[in-house]
Amino acid sequence: MTTETTDTAPSHKDFVLGRGLTFMMAAAAGIAVANIYYNQPMLAIIERDFAGSDTTGLIPTATQLGYAISLFLFLPLGDLMDRRRLIVVQFGILAFSLVLAAIAPTALLLVAASLLVGASATVAQQIVPLAATLSAPEKRGATIGTVMGGVLTGILLSRTVGGFVGSHFGWREMFWIAAPVALGASVVMAAVLPRTHPQSTIRYGKALMSLVEIWRNEPALRRSTILQAALFASFSAFWTILALRLEEPVFNLGADVAGLFGIVGAIGILAAPLAGKLADRRGPDLVICLGSLLTLGSWLLLGLWATIPGLVAGVVVLDFGVQSALVSNQHVIYSLRPEARSRLNTIFMSGMFIGGATGSAGATMVWNAFGWNGVSIFGALLAVFGILIWMATRRTAAVHQPQA
Repeated sequence: MTTETTDTAPSHKDFVLGRGLTFMMAAAAGIAVANIYYNQPMLAIIERDFAGSDTTGLIPTATQLGYAISLFLFLPLGDLMDRRRLIVVQFGILAFSLVLAAIAPTALLLVAASLLVGASATVAQQIVPLAATLSAPEKRGATIGTVMGGVLTGILLSRTVGGFVGSHFGWREMFWIAAPVALGASVVMAAVLPRTHPQSTIRYGKALMSLVEIWRNEPALRRSTILQAALFASFSAFWTILALRLEEPVFNLGADVAGLFGIVGAIGILAAPLAGKLADRRGPDLVICLGSLLTLGSWLLLGLWATIPGLVAGVVVLDFGVQSALVSNQHVIYSLRPEARSRLNTIFMSGMFIGGATGSAGATMVWNAFGWNGVSIFGALLAVFGILIWMATRRTAAVHQPQA
């Protein structure tokens, strides 16, 4: 067991997190995470600018890889230093990275800049545990829901914005727009966030090593991580194949319409604050169950109702289900160890994104072999796996009440 010392009087103890600041933190988190996805709809445009280069296809991969590395290596820093300073500095690095991407003269340098963009965009995951720390325990679920709503808005709308700006103005212009926005977020966060004292005196090396101990000794964390990984895999399976599905003769629609589904999916973001409030009142376990069932139900709509209204209904239900479970699972993990919230988030988010990558890869293979019906069954089975995890661990999972 790793020994840690908790600071009993952090400077933010008397700070009251109001609705206005919560929404500002949600907006900042959405601004940060959106940068991971801007390049995806612009990839064909970038390839035309760097004709003959074989490295442009690595740009989205480099961005995701940078994000994954940063989740593991840098997210634990939130437990060891003033989160306000960390957020401000990381936004500054993000702005600098976006400028490097905008001026990149070669595809290889753009790949390198994309790696740095992905790494610095994890500032979004520094904001979420800070919001949980600043929130009153009885409002923690609602607070997490609001901030996660901002994160999900950034994820869903980024492709729409990137595709529009890239198509009408150019891919470099998208990065030039994103850079001052990130810098502005840095300035705003510096002005409005309170200073926090680290709640743990553990050293960085031991903090990384403690991830194994935390995983081993927190069954509720293991349960939430595995369950959410399954649901996020189901979520990713849909969004990976959507553009290909829309190009089929039954729809005969282009990638621009696929981008518009991001706006439709944003309706599901309303689930995040609602799920948080319900988790505060009735406990997160009920909401996790409901979210898993909604995810399964969405694939019944997507698989059986082969029309645009069916896709719209399915994506709204899918987003409601996955986001409800996500907020509630975070409600669970942030109640476990107040002095280790960033490390808890490291484990949880790393597991979730591994699930997402698995869902994307699996959906691609199933699509090539069996088409949309196969993808629908694959997505439904992932949701069923999440439900089975919930059922199998319900009796043994500890009921964790939020801590201050």
